[in-house]
Amino acid sequence: MAYDVARVRGLHPSLGDGWVHMDAQNGMLLPDSVGRAVSTAFRGSMPTTSSAHPSARRSAAVLAAARQAVADLVGADPSSVVLGADRAVLLTSLADAASVRLGLGYEVVVTRLDDEANIAPWLRAANRFGAKVKWAEVDIETGELPTWQWEGLVTRPTRLVAITSASSTLGTVTELREVTKLSHEVGGLVVVDHSAAAPYRLIDIKETDADVVALNALAWGGPPIGALVFRDPTMIDTFGSVSLNPHATGAERLELGSHQFGMLAGVVASIEYLAGLDDSAQGTRRERLSVSMQSASAYLDGLFEYLLMSLRSLPTVTVIGAPEVRIPVVTFAINNVPAEHVVQRLADNGILAIANASSQVLDVIGVNDIGGAVTIGLAHYNTSAEVDQLVRALASLG
Repeated sequence: MAYDVARVRGLHPSLGDGWVHMDAQNGMLLPDSVGRAVSTAFRGSMPTTSSAHPSARRSAAVLAAARQAVADLVGADPSSVVLGADRAVLLTSLADAASVRLGLGYEVVVTRLDDEANIAPWLRAANRFGAKVKWAEVDIETGELPTWQWEGLVTRPTRLVAITSASSTLGTVTELREVTKLSHEVGGLVVVDHSAAAPYRLIDIKETDADVVALNALAWGGPPIGALVFRDPTMIDTFGSVSLNPHATGAERLELGSHQFGMLAGVVASIEYLAGLDDSAQGTRRERLSVSMQSASAYLDGLFEYLLMSLRSLPTVTVIGAPEVRIPVVTFAINNVPAEHVVQRLADNGILAIANASSQVLDVIGVNDIGGAVTIGLAHYNTSAEVDQLVRALASLG
């Protein structure tokens, strides 16, 4: 069955505000089902799973369901799922727990393409524990991470590589096989931030061979909850514990503080939303996710090609980067018009976009030296009519 964008738009009452939301890279709109799930769970759960009260048992069930839903999203075991308030918070806890891997004589590799959430924690940990930091650089013309550099970056002292599966700024999809192969050959771990790609590309953690996958539920229309998923659940025990509970085991060792069970119920609902993007999808949740995300991706690929073609038809617009494989996210600049002015013009025309995203890659490319850039991200509910509205507003700046 063809992707029904009108049906998907009907799942988002917030679209009734009259705005064109083209800031998906900053987090998609919450479907109505997610808001209802959060509200219901907050009314019926307790902030603990250890009581004999029925509400505590409901909280325990919500926690287990959230672990299972996230596991289904990346093809993992639910016992390998660590849940917390935010992706950045969880990655910071993971870096703090990795002291044995980041001591003197060891090396950490980070990339210019990543969000700060997967850079800053490793820089701080390396500085604290004495490890050396190496940077994977970006081809400033294409916006890609050249694979030839990995052999020089991943060497015998390498103990960890932090890399994104897709850029939330340029849309670049990275090639992971080479870096995971080289890292594992020297005993290093690979931490992949899959947050930007998760709304568009279904992954199998075992196929990617990543050791840890980081997720941010906001990216696909979920609540503000992050997750770390380990390829092998036993790997969790190789990290120090950050839990306040000295008896914590498994995933709980990397979970600091209490869970927000209402938010976790929203995570389950948001992944069910992804699984139902194509209403003809059947089978297990993983099978429905596969069908639905293929259907949504096919729709968005076509819409994004139309967006790129339209942007490139404007003589004053410069698209930043030209990655061969990408998610539907693009950054561009307009000649002699500061990015903040562009975003204000778009807002005056009822369009939401992001200017001057905090990004290592934009700093390296030198975008900020020419007045900054605007980033557009497409969501499951965007349409060609909205793209036309965007292009008309941009053309008025010429």
